[in-house]
Amino acid sequence: MKTPVIILALSIIAAGAIITLNKPEPPARRARIAQKATQPKSNLPSTTIEWKDTIFNAGTLVDGEQIEVVYSFKNTGSELLVFSDIKASCGCTIPEKPEKPILPGSGGIIKAIFNSKGRTGSNHKVLTAFANTKEGSQQLIFDVEVVNSKK
Repeated sequence: MKTPVIILALSIIAAGAIITLNKPEPPARRARIAQKATQPKSNLPSTTIEWKDTIFNAGTLVDGEQIEVVYSFKNTGSELLVFSDIKASCGCTIPEKPEKPILPGSGGIIKAIFNSKGRTGSNHKVLTAFANTKEGSQQLIFDVEVVNSKK
């Protein structure tokens, strides 16, 4: 009689453990975990950056056209500014980061090429620039409307 009771008790404990382990994380915690996992680490001293614009409206493109978006910045701190990575929200946008450190007081640009092929409609794209700033990253946004080509 003891064996079925023990098996039942162990089954209940195992089911509870499975439910607890498969419980989804709250959205805010998932976002923090994802950000930490994708954010490159920097051991460099922090500096500050000033962006000319972080939001760009690219207007309208015909499906298949490409456009280059450019974001200007200035190193307003007292340390070298180093971009460790630039990530795009999708594969249709290819970002290009400055390869050399930016001296204090100097400026630079971040470029990205957007390929509109197969992207008909309203497009909202986000680049995340990772650098040795206090914030660690900055989102750069552009919007573009892609229309069908006229034949």
